[in-house]
Amino acid sequence: MSELSYLEKLLDGAEVEWLPLGVLGELVRGNGLPKTDFTEAGIPAIHYGQIYTFYGLSTETTKSFVSQDTAKKLKKVNTGDVVITNTSENLDDVGKALVYLGKEQAVTGGHATIFKPREGIIGKYFAYFTQTNSFYNEKRKYSKGTKVIDVSASDMAKIIIPIPCPNNPEKSLAIQSEIVRILDKFTALTAELTAELTMRKKQYNYYRDQLLSFDDDEVEWKTLGEIGTWHGGGTPSKSRSEFWEDGSIPWISPKDMGRPIVDTSEDYITEEAVEQSSTKLVPANSIAIVVRSSILDKIMPSALIPVPATFNQDMKVVIPHCNISPNYIAHIMRSRGDDILRAAKKSGGSVASIDSKKLFSFRIPVPHLNEQKRIVNILDKFDTLANSITEGLPREIELRQKQYEYYRDLLFSFPRPETASN
Repeated sequence: MSELSYLEKLLDGAEVEWLPLGVLGELVRGNGLPKTDFTEAGIPAIHYGQIYTFYGLSTETTKSFVSQDTAKKLKKVNTGDVVITNTSENLDDVGKALVYLGKEQAVTGGHATIFKPREGIIGKYFAYFTQTNSFYNEKRKYSKGTKVIDVSASDMAKIIIPIPCPNNPEKSLAIQSEIVRILDKFTALTAELTAELTMRKKQYNYYRDQLLSFDDDEVEWKTLGEIGTWHGGGTPSKSRSEFWEDGSIPWISPKDMGRPIVDTSEDYITEEAVEQSSTKLVPANSIAIVVRSSILDKIMPSALIPVPATFNQDMKVVIPHCNISPNYIAHIMRSRGDDILRAAKKSGGSVASIDSKKLFSFRIPVPHLNEQKRIVNILDKFDTLANSITEGLPREIELRQKQYEYYRDLLFSFPRPETASN
């Protein structure tokens, strides 16, 4: 049986009608609820910003609470209702949906709309549909603004949703329920793997920190300035196209530093750019850190760079001396990253940055080279399982997510009105 025929079998000849969201239930725009209203306990509260930073598709509990007096002024969310974001800095997060499944009535505030499905409509069915390209294209038609994107509740009500067999509520609910059941199963598989990955990362961090803890007589303590040769970065002129077009040399900046090993970059430059600008070509197996970026308010990204590369001016990079393993330094930088940040971060300034003098004076333990290699061998095995995007759990999660997206799009591939009439 073909995959398309599965959808046809599910429908079993039932018609599909595309109906405006406003016809499928009531839309209630929220109001109020600044974060200053949050309390340690009380009435469950859903803040719009948490829908695209904290929650998944559904929840039985809330991250935040408000007092009973505050709750009286806010719009109410009942179990089965869907809270939809109206506002964000990007269109992806506008119209993001959270199905509330808690037993206790919750509240929500401004920049959110509550969709209260009428009988015969499953809130989670609609929430899954909000993740499709079809919904994205619909909300884009109604979006307003540039820096802040908004789709009003009245415009959200105009977005059309495919409802199978709308004139036969029992059959419609059965089809919606089956679609939700299938997608729930894929979502649960991904959630299990994600929970496993979180646990593995905690284990990895624990064992890494244990392996990198030494008695003073076991190691020599060196400052970061003593472990190798340090270089700063630079930016070739953006107005010189010959510096950037058809470039083959990685030019690494903070936006590339989300991985423990960085061997590719978003931008590449030419040999001419290296020769005629302040940036330097650093040999393979260096260790790079971010020294100026707003991300330093939270973490100090560092990474092993296994290929020759250049760097922008917000980076510093060290080439370790021959008796020091680059991989060992990469591990210790990640392990001690929070301590380095606390010790070397500059106070004040519009953008967070690292004080080079304090950075270079930070001391780390350096055991004998053979011991460094032993530690690296153990940690690399853990690292692959916890962080590798080509193998291990992250790769498995990526494949599961793609599988989920494929079947989600398949299950919502109902012919649209304009297609059906052709």
